[in-house]
Amino acid sequence: MTSINESKTKLGYEEYCLFPDNGNRHEIIDGRHYMNPAPSPEHQSVSIYLQHYLFTQIELAELGKVFDAPIDVQLSDYHIVQPDLVVLLNDGAARITKLKIDGPPDLLVEILAPSTSTNDLTLKRRLYEQAGVREYWIVDPNLCRVTQLVLSKGQYREQPAFEEELSVHALPTVKVPLPEIWNR
Repeated sequence: MTSINESKTKLGYEEYCLFPDNGNRHEIIDGRHYMNPAPSPEHQSVSIYLQHYLFTQIELAELGKVFDAPIDVQLSDYHIVQPDLVVLLNDGAARITKLKIDGPPDLLVEILAPSTSTNDLTLKRRLYEQAGVREYWIVDPNLCRVTQLVLSKGQYREQPAFEEELSVHALPTVKVPLPEIWNR
């Protein structure tokens, strides 16, 4: 993930809307512009399998909405991101507008890639925690591992590692069979 905006002026959603539709994923974090290349085929494969399990158990069960990238999530005036997967539960704080999602989703999923891993593990982790995102999954396809972070008293708590099955914290009946994600 490359930061492009080195000026002291903070960018917001108005400036964000002016970025070119060039196949790259653009984000604004703390008013700075970041750009990511398109995801790899492996990344997309992991994403579609995760989305499938979340969609069939959440959206089809009418418990909420599941979105995949690219979709704009505005967490504040100077924080606009495009997570790999976004889950909004019916009782959540975020709202869907015609252009974007406003406010903190209930679950955000980032799939690590060489160009994004540092920011996903540090910058976005802090941002999502401060914005009040209830749950954050960091998916590492190379290590076949998901780090599940759950917000508790304003701070993320890492859940025990899972090998066979991962459940959404707010919806324990929603389960993702991890071997099927890795063995595709």
